[in-house]
Amino acid sequence: MAKIEAKLGMIVDSVGQFFSGKDHLPYCDSDIVAGCEREVLEAEKQSSKEHMQDCLLRLSWALVHSKHPQDVHRGIAMLEASLPATNDPLQQREKLYLLAVGYYRNADYSRSRDLVDRCLAIAPDWRQAVTLKKTIEDKITKDGVIGLGIAATAVGLIAGGIAAAVSRKK
Repeated sequence: MAKIEAKLGMIVDSVGQFFSGKDHLPYCDSDIVAGCEREVLEAEKQSSKEHMQDCLLRLSWALVHSKHPQDVHRGIAMLEASLPATNDPLQQREKLYLLAVGYYRNADYSRSRDLVDRCLAIAPDWRQAVTLKKTIEDKITKDGVIGLGIAATAVGLIAGGIAAAVSRKK
């Protein structure tokens, strides 16, 4: 009996997690974004190109992890502009991952999944990217289930309305 209760508890927990809609991606506060922007301004004045690129990557990370959609859009634009000039595979992997996070935050799940797949082509065992891909696929599945539920409810309501109308005519 205890085994059955434990399995039932696991099922209920997984269904609850499925419909809770929570992802495990961190959010970034406006203070952190502002700090990264100051860091970029300081790096423009007095540092090497490599240090400047590191500061821009940190700012991009903060922007795509922001709670504010306009910040996420800025982060995506920065990353897309810098990606073609990126030759180092590790930097390319990082930028692809951050782009995938940005598109996920914007609810463009198919674009996000494509980018995380490109990231995994560079580093197949990178746990962050694997976790993000699972999060994206779970979100796509959840949205599909909710969409089917809404469609089924609409069909049921229409069928019920037609049945009620037909029964009143008799």
